[in-house]
Amino acid sequence: MPTVLARLRSAVTDAASLRSWTVDANDGIIATAGVLEGFAGAGASDATLLTAAVVATIAGGLSLGGAKWSEEAAEREAQLRVAREEAAQLELSPEEEVVELAGYYERKGVSAAVARQVAEELTAADALGAQLEAEHGIREVMARAAPVWAGVSASAAFVLGALVPLLITVLVPGKLEAWAVLVAVIASLVLTSVVSARSGRTGVLRTMTRSLTVGVGTLGISFLAGLLIF
Repeated sequence: MPTVLARLRSAVTDAASLRSWTVDANDGIIATAGVLEGFAGAGASDATLLTAAVVATIAGGLSLGGAKWSEEAAEREAQLRVAREEAAQLELSPEEEVVELAGYYERKGVSAAVARQVAEELTAADALGAQLEAEHGIREVMARAAPVWAGVSASAAFVLGALVPLLITVLVPGKLEAWAVLVAVIASLVLTSVVSARSGRTGVLRTMTRSLTVGVGTLGISFLAGLLIF
C-alpha cells in the first residue's frame, strides 16, 4: 500500500507525471467524444450512442494502457541490457572504465586532475551507476513494476477523460447531446490545458490553443464523416 500511495503522490506532484496524465486524459476525452460525434452525425439512437461511448472508453483505455506498458517494458529491457554490458566491462577492465568516466567530465570542462578524482570517487561509491549515468544518461534502472504502473496509470487517465463524454451520453437528452458533448469537451480541454501548462511552465494560451484545435477539429471531422456516410 505505501508503494501505491507513493506512486499516486508522485503522479500528482511530479511535473512530468502530471503532464503525462493530462495528455492521456485528453486522449480519452477527444477519442470518445469523436466516436460519439461520428455516430451522432449518422443519426444513431440513444442506445447506440451509449454503447459506442462505453466501448470506446473500454477499448481506448485498454489499448493505451497496453501500448504504454509495452513501451516502458521495452525501455526497461534496454536499460537492463546496457547495465549488464557495463557491469561486464567494469569487471574485465575497471581502470579503462575509470579513464572513460574521467574523459566524460573532461569533455564537460573539468580539468584532468579534478575529472580523474571525480571519476575515482564516483566509481568507489557506485561504479555501475556512474557509468550508466555518464555514458547512457540512465540515472536509475527502471523498477520491475514501473512498466505495469505506467500502463495502469495511462489507462486510468484515459478512462477518466472518457467519462466526460460518456456521462453526457447518459445524462443529457438525445437532441442536445451533440452540443453538450462539444461544450463539455471544450471545458475539459481548457482545464487540462491549464494544468498541463502550469506543471510544465509553458504558455497557457498556446497549450490551450493546440488542445482545442485538435479536440474541436476531431469532433467536427468525426461528425461530418458520420453525416456523409449515412
